[in-house]
Amino acid sequence: MTRTSSRWRVLPALMVALVGFAAPAGVARADDGGGAPPPLRDGFGLTQVDTAQGTATNFFITVTTPEVTGRHHIKIILPSGYYDDPARRYPVLYFLHGSPDDPIQQNYPALTTSNQMITVIPDGGARGWYANWLDQNTAIGAQNWENFHLKQVIPFIDANLRTVATKKARAVAGVSMGGFGAFHYAQDRPDLFGQTASLSGDIDLSADSMDLRLAAVATVIDAQGAMCASSSGVCDPADDPYKPGVDSDALFGSPYPVFNVDWRWNEVDPSQHMDKLKAGGVGVSLYVGNGRGDVTDLEFWVEGASKHVKDRMDALGMSYHYVDYGDGAAWGTNCNGGHNGWCWERDLQDLIPRLERSFAS
Repeated sequence: MTRTSSRWRVLPALMVALVGFAAPAGVARADDGGGAPPPLRDGFGLTQVDTAQGTATNFFITVTTPEVTGRHHIKIILPSGYYDDPARRYPVLYFLHGSPDDPIQQNYPALTTSNQMITVIPDGGARGWYANWLDQNTAIGAQNWENFHLKQVIPFIDANLRTVATKKARAVAGVSMGGFGAFHYAQDRPDLFGQTASLSGDIDLSADSMDLRLAAVATVIDAQGAMCASSSGVCDPADDPYKPGVDSDALFGSPYPVFNVDWRWNEVDPSQHMDKLKAGGVGVSLYVGNGRGDVTDLEFWVEGASKHVKDRMDALGMSYHYVDYGDGAAWGTNCNGGHNGWCWERDLQDLIPRLERSFAS
């Protein structure tokens, strides 16, 4: 069965399973063993609220910003030797979580293994899509996620931590929704990032991947909540991460590919702008599985998106690092090829040493 012929049959299942965008249930937490987080100064539009939580090298802060309504976590993982040499500066990996996750739940052990770089995990919202929304006047208020991350978080980190504040020493990577964000940010600002990586990313939102485009829309309109409401209380609305639902056009305008009304989706679609990464000299890494051929596993669909992107990079003559680990049988102990944290942990085990070598070269 082709993806095209099956997408409309399985789309409702994908909408209900959107929590599959989330990261790792059951991946063990790594702990660095003590100490207090360092003091960080407000600035660049960010105001800290509450006390930093965690240890000296693995902690999160909570901030507010006019760019995005609400309170937002920023998780920071410092190298274990960060305090040993006060003169040493470090490159930074910005790691973008999936939907509907949160930075403090990003407990991949691989993220704590590097002594060569700082890792920063900013809040991307349950359905922020790492973008400045077209409609800023919905019930959920301001949604300028790209401004928050690129114009506020990055300079805030550079001002407060001992970073190497250059393109070569900065990478952006993400899982699922965060994979879209990683490519989108690197394409918008290739001057900021030397490396970008997608782990099971929603990196094709073109008409060729309408399944993924409409899955993104489902988070905006809260399709999950609507389905729950029509199913005699099968799920608890209190647990719905996508409420309240807003208009389907709020994110990037009309998603429907008729009469060219979807041009904003094409403008931000990573698959159509890989030339920007080539022209900007940004290194590209791409990891994906096949969902074991199960059309109800989101990985089945993002594999198609990743293949589209690979084809476009090949047409451009780009160099890249591409891993399609299929059913996961040869990709770590626990990866089953699905859209889950066990596979992403293995991806990170491969990616992080490669980033370290890139930073050091």
